[in-house]
Amino acid sequence: MAAAGQTGSDPDAGWSLPAWTYSDPDFFAAEVKRIFRPAWQIVAHESDIAAPGDYHIFDYIGESILLIRGEDGVARAFTNVCRHRGARIVDGASGCARKLVCPYHGWTYESDGRLTGVPMKGDYGAAFDLAGHGLAPVEVDRWNGFLFVRLEDDGGPSVAQMMASHEADIAPYRFPELRALGRVTLRPRSVNWKVIGDNYSDGLHIAVAHPGLRRLMGDGYGVASGDHVDVMTGPILDRPSVSLSERAYQHFLPDVSHLPSHRRRLWTYYKLWPNFAFDIYPDQVDFMAWLPISPTQTLIREISYALPDANMPEQWRREMKAARYLNWRINRQVNAEDTGLVNRVQAGMASQSFTVGPLAQQEVALRRFNAQVRGLIPQARLHRAPAPGWSAIDKPLPFRGGGVHPPDTALGATPHPIPSPEGEGLENEAG
Repeated sequence: MAAAGQTGSDPDAGWSLPAWTYSDPDFFAAEVKRIFRPAWQIVAHESDIAAPGDYHIFDYIGESILLIRGEDGVARAFTNVCRHRGARIVDGASGCARKLVCPYHGWTYESDGRLTGVPMKGDYGAAFDLAGHGLAPVEVDRWNGFLFVRLEDDGGPSVAQMMASHEADIAPYRFPELRALGRVTLRPRSVNWKVIGDNYSDGLHIAVAHPGLRRLMGDGYGVASGDHVDVMTGPILDRPSVSLSERAYQHFLPDVSHLPSHRRRLWTYYKLWPNFAFDIYPDQVDFMAWLPISPTQTLIREISYALPDANMPEQWRREMKAARYLNWRINRQVNAEDTGLVNRVQAGMASQSFTVGPLAQQEVALRRFNAQVRGLIPQARLHRAPAPGWSAIDKPLPFRGGGVHPPDTALGATPHPIPSPEGEGLENEAG
């Protein structure tokens, strides 16, 4: 390739990923195996499953994962699959169950995953062992009050290790004390997951496509990129906006004394590899994940948290509630604008006239992300898609954390159904 923005020894460093990687079933299958199964995914806050038996269900790349608080107070995760005939055990997005009973044949499990009840147990033979048929465990990570899961351990870093260089900046927001403001919202999007992630870390479009953010932040929006985390920041200006909602937000946002002075009017976004982020405002903290469903379908999963009113001075409470409502109004418009943008990109990627595009030097987050994808899936260097079927026969690759990728399992590129569990809000509007 010609060398627009070329850096170092990588001839592709200054170029986007090829268009075919945003819709190709084989590439999607490779992403599931090499990127998503070994990646941490955010599920909930510790306070969301505070009592023994409280659980959340997390549906992801064809797996249903049960995150549940045990009688001993420990949060554990398991696949939501009975070890008898493979039936799903728990329905709905969340709930409380001191015992988990399969609705098919009545096999009963404890909240720590142990199998403790089997109807007609003797009929399975003398060698049948309850201890050998507990729920299949899934690895759990904990960081600052939030809970994460991953399906395979590739030796990659923990969430704490990924965020280590940002701990001092995060600490004043008191993440462990946060509590949910509502329920998880699900937003389906007919685009590849990378389009959403690319847009999230893209700083160049702010001045062009988000007039509200430009009014609030001026030219102050910035992007920095590290090995596992991108950081975007935007200071809220004192100059009153011409927009009523924006001007009201500027007015009502309290002077949050537990934050350092430079963060009291700063919006900060942390995007973690490969597909989730924390949106951190003086008034609240959101997490957002963009979950791949198929090569051209993604489900945005998000929820807001805030410090409880009891943890705030009395004079802040009304102002903070007003600021959160106005934050929602401002970002609803931003989300609508972003939805239009990602739809344009996905549609344009289908054109045979487009292969790759040059990246500016300041597009540091996209450059780093693309390099990580190419390192895991070298076919991402090809301008055109290989012959169909390559992902099923491709040789194993080294993992990020060293070692060798285990032999391929039977993971095809069949689109996974979009989950719509009870208790999680499935929204179709542009916002």
